[in-house]
Amino acid sequence: VGKRENGCGMEGLIELVNRLQDAFAALGQSCLLELPQIAVVGGQSAGKSSVLENCVSRDFLPRGSGIVTRRPLVLQLVTAKTEYAEFLHCKGRKFTDFDEVRQEIEAETDRVTGLNKGISSIPINLRVYSPHVLSLTLVDLPGITKVPVGDQPPDIEQQIRDMIMQFISRENCLILAVTPANTDLANSDALKLAKEVDPQGLRTIGVITKLDLMDEGTDATEILENKLLPLRRGYIGVVNRSQKDIDGKKDIKAAMLAERKFFLSHPAYRHMADRMGTPYLQKVLNQQLTNHIRDTLPTFRSKLQSQLLSIEHEVEAYKNFKPEDPTRKTKALLQMVQQFSVDFEKRIEGSGDQVDTLELSGGAKINRIFHERFPFELVKMEFNEKELRREISYAIKNIHGIRTGLFTPDMAFEAIVKKQIVKLKGPCLKSVDLVMQELINTVKKCTKKLATYPRLCEETERIVAGHIRDREEKTKEQVLLLIDIQVSYINTNHEDFIGFANAQQRSSQVNKSAVGNQVIRKGWLTINNIGIMKGGSKEYWFVLTAESLSWYKDDEEKEKKYMLPLDNLKVRDVEKSFMSSKHIFALFNTEQRNVYKDYRFLELACDAQEEMDSWKASLLRAGVYPDKSSVMYSLCHCFSNWVCWTYWPPLPAAPIGPQWQI
Repeated sequence: VGKRENGCGMEGLIELVNRLQDAFAALGQSCLLELPQIAVVGGQSAGKSSVLENCVSRDFLPRGSGIVTRRPLVLQLVTAKTEYAEFLHCKGRKFTDFDEVRQEIEAETDRVTGLNKGISSIPINLRVYSPHVLSLTLVDLPGITKVPVGDQPPDIEQQIRDMIMQFISRENCLILAVTPANTDLANSDALKLAKEVDPQGLRTIGVITKLDLMDEGTDATEILENKLLPLRRGYIGVVNRSQKDIDGKKDIKAAMLAERKFFLSHPAYRHMADRMGTPYLQKVLNQQLTNHIRDTLPTFRSKLQSQLLSIEHEVEAYKNFKPEDPTRKTKALLQMVQQFSVDFEKRIEGSGDQVDTLELSGGAKINRIFHERFPFELVKMEFNEKELRREISYAIKNIHGIRTGLFTPDMAFEAIVKKQIVKLKGPCLKSVDLVMQELINTVKKCTKKLATYPRLCEETERIVAGHIRDREEKTKEQVLLLIDIQVSYINTNHEDFIGFANAQQRSSQVNKSAVGNQVIRKGWLTINNIGIMKGGSKEYWFVLTAESLSWYKDDEEKEKKYMLPLDNLKVRDVEKSFMSSKHIFALFNTEQRNVYKDYRFLELACDAQEEMDSWKASLLRAGVYPDKSSVMYSLCHCFSNWVCWTYWPPLPAAPIGPQWQI
């Protein structure tokens, strides 16, 4: 591209893009790169075909009622000494009779779309060489229609709209919006579509047709002077042949002379006659397209080079394959399977050529499940303290039977503890499910490189996912076995086992003694429940330590807004508002005190569910538990309280002997 640009100058840019269009069309890759071009848009009977024929000075487009243009026509005009036409799908054949060009367009259209007035987005490439044209490339799109005709589908209007938007929504595409002067400009279908993709009118060129058919006493001066609906590239007026002229085979050259005479003689247009008409339109389009190609070429060249490097990288993997080698397919298959295995391992182990910077995935996601999600699931298990007290009472009484017990039986403690340990199965199995799902997601990401071989991709994904699911069952069996082992024997002599004495004190201090006052987490959070009168929701930089939660104006941590001690704090979820997409959790004081200024709750909001779960897990490390109490702590606490109030003598001076401790 660079050599071609430097060698041929500005006048060769359109020819360069024409060659690229032909190359992409032949490869079927026309949508990979956005080539600079001009798309012609307009409603039915707006005069699009006449404008194009005037540019070529030949009758060559199909005409009739209803939708005539049913496939995009890429019309490439090339200045030459002789006049002829060529189709990309008819290589080597030159058309000198333009009636045959029309017939070939109709035949090629019917070949793809059928005879039922259907449409297709596959373009027809036509190149016209002539001494009467300026080098130019236009894409003629189907006219905008409202009502289905014949066997057309009911959504034909939407299909045509989607096809047009596919072309004009590209930033590299100039829009030639053709509008008849005898209709209200505000109702122009072409300008309406153009405004959707080009609201500032930077890429749109307005063409006003049928100026000679306006009601007597009216004119389009305000439109043509770019005052009514301004466009950056302005408007150009043209006068096409009438249907009577076309039926009478009026020569296009004679029609262009009549057009010139119309603008020179009309009192409203004579002052702008030099800026009106088909010859001026050709000149403007040639200049605009050349300048547009020049402006977009650097970006286009970088994209092309990027794709070239990507393709060369893919080709490099197959350079040692010899076509005559009977084992080449087997080698290719083995290489792709080995590459899949390497990619999967790298995603789990954490190393890799391509690092995802948008979200956690693979091994990092599994790490989060183990160290954040699983502990949090354990802590938020459902627990009913009142029900537990009743179970303890029934267990002790049932073990004593008809006797009135003096000491707390070990069997009662074991029965209650075992029942609580069994509840660990739920969070454990849920974590296995989450890990398995992440492994399958990783498999799907790794098989994307096999997308060019759909059957291989599908089978690889099926086999590996099936193996993971087989392992899932065995893993769950092993997890359940480990829990059953713990249930089978309660070792109260273990050094990590604590008795009822000091249970509450140790459970409240264990987290802080483990981590000290070190920083546990930093990140952005939004304080959600500050009223609008006080500034509304605002984002701050939060720093969580083992003893406090502080927030700052920004991540430089110079201007501290507040420091909240974590004593007596708990966390609970808050339902999302239908007006907000954020995920919210709240901190509150268990002693019914205000947490922050006049607020009983401090609502903190995150953008993603994973981020919220991570914050709650970090708060858990700092000793801030969810609203539901910890199971094992509450079990010991309730059991000790029940035993104390039921069996201990009501003597304030009574010594507490070792027999009251497990």
